[in-house]
This record gives sequence, C-alpha cells and structure tokens, in this order.
Amino acid sequence: MATVLITGVNRGLGLEFVRQYAAAGWTVFGTCRDPDNATEVKELATAAENVTLYKLDVSDAAAIAELADTLRGIAIDVLILNAGVMAERTGLGTLNAEDFQQVMNINVVAPAMFVQAFADHVATSERRVIVGMGSTLGSIGGNSTGGLYSYRSSKAGLHAIMRTASIDLKEREVIAIAMHPGWVATDMGGSGADIQTEESIAGMVTVIDQLGPEDSGRLLTYKGDELPW
Repeated sequence: MATVLITGVNRGLGLEFVRQYAAAGWTVFGTCRDPDNATEVKELATAAENVTLYKLDVSDAAAIAELADTLRGIAIDVLILNAGVMAERTGLGTLNAEDFQQVMNINVVAPAMFVQAFADHVATSERRVIVGMGSTLGSIGGNSTGGLYSYRSSKAGLHAIMRTASIDLKEREVIAIAMHPGWVATDMGGSGADIQTEESIAGMVTVIDQLGPEDSGRLLTYKGDELPW
C-alpha cells in the first residue's frame, strides 16, 4: 500500500488531499497544529483506519525532526508540503516585518526543513515524490500585477527549494516539483475563486501519479501544464 504524508490538513487543500488519498486506499499521514479542533479531518481519521494525524507546528524545526524520527523506517511514497499562510493582501504601505517573517518561516523555511528531514523516507519508497505547494503568484516571469509582497516572495522561495531539491536528490531518484493548485475556493482563495477543492486535488493527484524523472524540478499546474519561473 502506498503512503503519503501531507502537511496542513485541517482544512482546504490539505483536508481534500486526505479525503482523496484515503478513499484511494493509501496510508495517509497528516499534520496540523491542533488535531483536536480540526473537526472534519479528525472525524475522517476516526472513521478511516488508513489515516493517522500528528500534531505539528511546521514553524518548529525541532518538531519536524522529531516527527521524522517517529516515522523512521517508514517509506513515504509522496510527501506533500501543503501548509502555508498569507499575510497582507495588498502591497506597499501595509507591510509588517513580523508578519512577513512568519510567512517566510512557514512557506519557505518549513518546506526546506521537511525536505531535509524526510529525504530518506522518500528515497526508500517506490514512488519517491516530493511536492511543494507553489503558486502562480510566485512566478517572477508571470508577475504583471504587483502586490502581495510576502506571499509572492515566499512562493518564489518555495519554488527555488523544490528546484534545488530536484538537483540534490537526483542521484537518489527522487522527483521534486512545485505545483500550482489553481485559484481554489478555500479560506485563503476566497469564495470568488475559479474552482473547488475537489477539482484541484483530483487534478493534482492525477498529475502526481503520472510524474516521471523528466518532470523533476518543474513548476506544474493542477492540470499538468508548466508555468514560468
């Protein structure tokens, strides 16, 4: 049975990843800061024997290392670095240094710590895939509207991490990519978004399932199209 580890599963994309992988019969490990109050995913884990939740603050590097140790010896076919936050939604004049640093810590530093801590788990699996939840807003070549300084910066940084990991882990045959989920109707994406979580996750799961070595280091959409860096 294939195994997936997903961060940030309390709602939105992470929750739907758990639903779809669990329904497909995968062994699912999910993390969130407060599992006891994450009602939907907690109920799902209670009902499904193949879903296990772990309490984890992704901004705590020591906690990430501890989880890796807890799961030592378990091969993880797909590692999905989904946890993320957004601070300011406008631009210059609204930036706050502490908020900016928090976004960078959660969206950039945490994924790097996960790649470092779980490289062995992924490399010893059959599928050997790491997915960082990127965004078209992190595409420097695609930025024509400005604004969203901290979020754009963090996603560009996440893209760089995944590209670098694809190089560093190539000899271990690990496929590392960044993915844009689309503009999804979540708490972060808002109600006016283009697509629902079910469509986004179904698309990403399909793309992930079809990845090959030639895809490592790419920035792909939930439809499998490539985006500019």
